[in-house]
Amino acid sequence: MGTTALSQQVQQILDTTRRPQLQVIVQMESDTRASVRLARAAGQALSRRRLSLSPRELLPGPFSKPTPRSVRQATASQLVLMSTGTAAMTAAAIRDKRLLLVNPLLDSDIVKAAMGRMGEPDAAAGAAGPSRTHFWTSRAMPLLLTRDELQRLPGQVKGIKSIHVNRRLSLPNVVETQQADLEMADLLSCTWGIDRTKAPAVWGAYGARGQGTKIGLLDTGVDAQHPDLAGKVEAWAGFDAMGNPVPGSQAHDTGEHGTHCAGTLVGGLASGRRIGMAPEAKLAVGLVIDADKGGSDAQVLAGIDWAVEQGVDVISMSLGGLVMTPETPPTYTEAILTCQQAGIPVVIAIGNEGEQTTGSPGNDLFALSVGATDPRDRVAGFSGGRTQIITQSEYISDDYLPLAYSKPDLSAPGVAVFSSTPGGKWKAMSGTSMATPHVAGAIALLLSATGIKSKVAGADRAYLIQDLICGSVDDMGEAGQDHRYGFGRLDALRAVDFASARGY
Repeated sequence: MGTTALSQQVQQILDTTRRPQLQVIVQMESDTRASVRLARAAGQALSRRRLSLSPRELLPGPFSKPTPRSVRQATASQLVLMSTGTAAMTAAAIRDKRLLLVNPLLDSDIVKAAMGRMGEPDAAAGAAGPSRTHFWTSRAMPLLLTRDELQRLPGQVKGIKSIHVNRRLSLPNVVETQQADLEMADLLSCTWGIDRTKAPAVWGAYGARGQGTKIGLLDTGVDAQHPDLAGKVEAWAGFDAMGNPVPGSQAHDTGEHGTHCAGTLVGGLASGRRIGMAPEAKLAVGLVIDADKGGSDAQVLAGIDWAVEQGVDVISMSLGGLVMTPETPPTYTEAILTCQQAGIPVVIAIGNEGEQTTGSPGNDLFALSVGATDPRDRVAGFSGGRTQIITQSEYISDDYLPLAYSKPDLSAPGVAVFSSTPGGKWKAMSGTSMATPHVAGAIALLLSATGIKSKVAGADRAYLIQDLICGSVDDMGEAGQDHRYGFGRLDALRAVDFASARGY
C-alpha cells in the first residue's frame, strides 16, 4: 500500500477517536514474488467458482502422486487461493521466514518507544499495557501508540502494508433453547446435528472417530474437567487484549460458549447421548475472548499463531465482529492464508445478525465460513450471509478487481444444538457458533478416515479438504452458492465417501 493510502488509513483512525493513545495493528508487506503467484491464479478460478451451479463441481479429481508443477492438476480452491506447485512448509519454517518481515517495524524508534513505555495500563483503551509480541502468521504487531506516533509511523517505517484499529470483538449472540421436537421424539443415541450430518455413519463405516487429529478451538475457554471432555484438552493458552500470553493461565471457561463448542467437536457419551462429531480427536484451546468483556483482533491473531504452533489439523472459531458494509476487512487474510500454507483449514462462524450481514473474520475470502440450519433443514433466521467485495488486494490481480464473492461457504446444524456446559452440565443452544464446530469436527473425521494427512501436504491439503467438505454438501436453496446455505448443508459421510472413492 502506498504512503498516501496509509496516511488516509491513519487519518481515518484519528478522526474516529479522541483518545490520547490508540490500540492499532500494524501489518507488514509480504514476499512480492509469492503475491504475484497468487494473483496469477486467483482471478479466473474465482470467476468459475462464482458461476458453479452445483457443489459437485468443486470436487477434486482422483489422487495421484505428485507430478512436476507444469502438469499438476489443481482443484478449484487451489487455483482460487494459491498458484499450483506451492511447496509444502512446516509451521516452524513459515514462522522463521515471516518473523524476518517484521524486523523493519521492530527497528523503528517509534515502536521501540512504545514497547519500552512503562506505567499503568491504558484503561480507556482496555489494554493490558504495551505489547511485546508480534504475530508471525499475519506479519503484524499490535501497538499502543500516541496520536503523534501513529501519524508519524508510515513515514518512518518502509514496508508497512496496512494499519487497523485493534477492534473489540464479541461472541455472536447465542440463545439457550428448548430441544427441537424432532430430536426429543426420534433421537435417543445422539444429537440431531450429529445424526443429520451422518457422523455416526462415518464412525461405523470407516472406524473413524477423529483419532490421530487435533482441533484448535479459539473461544471463551473450556471446562477441561467436564465428563465429556476430560483427557481431551492437550494444550491450553490464554491471551490479553494486546495478544500477550497470560502467564500461569489454567484451563477454564469465562462463560459457557467454549465448552459448548468443544462438546460438539469432541464430546462423548457422558450425558447418555453422543454429542461430539469426532469424539476421539484432541483439542488445543486458546482463550481469546472473554464471555463478558469480549476480546480483540490482537487476541485472536495471537491465538491463531499459537494454534498453528501446536500442530493442529483444523482451527474452529465461533466469534467475530459485525460488518455492515460489503467491503471486507483484510485484518485476518494473511493469517488465514498462512494457516492454509501449513495445511490447516480455518472454519469460522458467519455471524448471527441475519441476512445481508456478516461478521469478520468469517467473511474473509479465504475463511471456510459457516451458516446455521434447523432440524427441518431450513436456514435459521439469525444466520448471516451476503455478497462481499474486495477492491484492493495483493492476492488478486487488478484485472479482476473489484471482486464480489458470496458468504457463507456452507451451512450446518445450528438450532437447538445439545452440548456440554461448565460444571458437568448440558444444554441446547442456537447460533452459527453451534454450526461451526460441526464442520470442524467433520474435517477431523475426514482426516481420520482417509490418508489425506500422509498423502497431501501444505496448502494443497487445506484446499483439498475445503473442496471435499463444500463439494459434498446437500445442495439446498439456490443452485450453486447463495447467501443462506452457501453451497449447501454439511454431509460428513459423503465427504469421506468422495475422498475414499478418489483414492485419498
